[in-house]
Amino acid sequence: MAVATQTLEELCINSIRFLAIDAVEKAKSGHPGLPMGAAPMAFVLWDSFLRFNPKNPKWFNRDRFVLSAGHGSMLQYALLYLTGFDSVSIEDIKQFRQWESKTPGHPENFMTAGVEVTTGPLGQGIANGVGLAIAEAHLAAKFNKPDAKIVDHYTYVILGDGCNMEGVSGEACSYAGHLGLGKLIALYDDNHISIDGSTDIAFTEDVSKRFEAYGWHVQHVKDGNTDLEGIAKAIEAAKAVTDKPSFIKVTTTIGYGSPNKANTAGVHGAALGGDEVKLTRENLGWEHEPFVVPEDALKHWRKAIERGANYEAQWNKTFNAYKGKYAQEAAEFERYISGKLPDGWDKVLPTYTSEDKGVATRKHSETSLNKLAAVLPELIGGSADLTHSNLTEIKGFGEFQKGQYQNRNIHFGVREHGMGAICNGIALHQSGLIPYGATFLIFTDYMRAAIRLSALSQAGVIWVMTHDSIGQGEDGPTHQPIETLASLRAIPKLTVIRPADGNETSGAYKVAVEKAKQNAPTLLAFTRQNVPNLAGTSIEGVTKGGYTVVDSEGTPELILIGTGSELSLCVTAAEKLTNEGKKVRVVSLPSWELFDAQDAAYKESILPKAVTKRLSVEAGASFGWHKYVGTEGDTVSIDRFGASAPGGVCLEKFGFSVDNVLAKAKELLG
Repeated sequence: MAVATQTLEELCINSIRFLAIDAVEKAKSGHPGLPMGAAPMAFVLWDSFLRFNPKNPKWFNRDRFVLSAGHGSMLQYALLYLTGFDSVSIEDIKQFRQWESKTPGHPENFMTAGVEVTTGPLGQGIANGVGLAIAEAHLAAKFNKPDAKIVDHYTYVILGDGCNMEGVSGEACSYAGHLGLGKLIALYDDNHISIDGSTDIAFTEDVSKRFEAYGWHVQHVKDGNTDLEGIAKAIEAAKAVTDKPSFIKVTTTIGYGSPNKANTAGVHGAALGGDEVKLTRENLGWEHEPFVVPEDALKHWRKAIERGANYEAQWNKTFNAYKGKYAQEAAEFERYISGKLPDGWDKVLPTYTSEDKGVATRKHSETSLNKLAAVLPELIGGSADLTHSNLTEIKGFGEFQKGQYQNRNIHFGVREHGMGAICNGIALHQSGLIPYGATFLIFTDYMRAAIRLSALSQAGVIWVMTHDSIGQGEDGPTHQPIETLASLRAIPKLTVIRPADGNETSGAYKVAVEKAKQNAPTLLAFTRQNVPNLAGTSIEGVTKGGYTVVDSEGTPELILIGTGSELSLCVTAAEKLTNEGKKVRVVSLPSWELFDAQDAAYKESILPKAVTKRLSVEAGASFGWHKYVGTEGDTVSIDRFGASAPGGVCLEKFGFSVDNVLAKAKELLG
């Protein structure tokens, strides 16, 4: 039945719907159903509640909006265009899902201004939202004064059935409830449809009761298609609850307005098709050509530009008053959001000599972390219930808990995947915070999606991983990483560093902090077992990824390449070979990524092509080492699962001994 006349609100809502329909139709690819169904809640949120400035998407005190159900990306692109963001024009809408478009298939924060986080893998967005809310709570507790609130914004998330099915959302939302994050508001697009059809075939739990059990404030808007007042009242009520995050279940019809495809899986992830688009236009009384927004609707939407300018001007006034009263705090706040590091920050990183007692690199990590925490107040993070194994407590800075948001030690609980996505959210808050998340190296398998997304979405997180090899010992093969380093090194734009001793650990943290400020993640892999401090190691060497630790007189006959705890084996073996008249160079290669980034001349100076006899020594898989040892080289590695025994026994039995390195080296030398 055609609609003869439409209210201004209906025009604005249908503008979202038809921009999504037309873009997906033109691309012949996409997900029109969610934007069509969620348009009313998005209109109410963006028109009446969300504080942002379209002409300055990076304005600090903006509310953060996350479309966790990222497959419905045209909802967000339509909103950005309609409210006047320069990042999305009508031509960009027409280029939906095309090469180098600002409107890619899923929202990408590095592609489109106004998109806060990269979403697509379901559940990640709501978990990122928890991180964004943690960042806001921490900064508000640190910087706000009774007479001046300079950090005061909300995080709003639209999530779907798929997000609620994925385990990562459960981990993160459980933790958000524990923390009582009152400025986190999630709107659940409850449309009962996923790719396979009705959610009844796989998902019949009472989601609202689950969130109540998590400790969230829960509401239900039963008619999310037309009850705009009900949606607005629910958001108002959510904002009034300050000691709990809020969950608003909004029941909608996926593909609303489509006569034949609404409420079916057919509208979830495919274009409507020409005939159905025509019928939908008739059904919703939409008489406009594709990609045309009626003037009245666009004029109303674009009021966001003036509102946004006023929001920012008001905040600038507040901040200037704050600056006049609290100059020191204001200066620190400005440094935070500028992304700058304090002068001389890296001077606190310790250096060591071979005379210093050898300890595990996880212990060196603890030392570096605490030294840095004293001069980098923006450093915040913690462990997935392994604080005293990872040694990641920053002493004297308290536990981040409900009502104690100024503190800096976050206890994530046994929630590796949630921790990963939350850390990404903290980093992507764009407030200068440097989050770190820690667990055993093997448990990166539980959080690989989040680590990958930190690299993809340019989130400056420091991943602190301990128990990095079969040296883990008695816990056995389930806890001993074998292929883990190789798989992490395969992730583009993730810098992996496996330091050998104290100096290299300090170097690893220097790189990690600098990378974090450059919006890039770093993963550090530390030992459980003690290792000696070596004479030739250095902070500077680590920054280059690979460098010579022990050199021969004249051109070497053999190059031994080691990482982490195995570097000392190479040094000792080289000493013995030198005493036998061999010319041996030892190269430390703590980071493939950093070494590969050096110029050709430097790489040739460390690993000259003429020296083809090379032996790598690393207590992990051989995969990838051919790039450095070449066709004439060899590896001391492990390509099977580990075993349950004391760490030293494991290392010995699997060939990580000076004797075995010597035997392999002599075999190469002939």
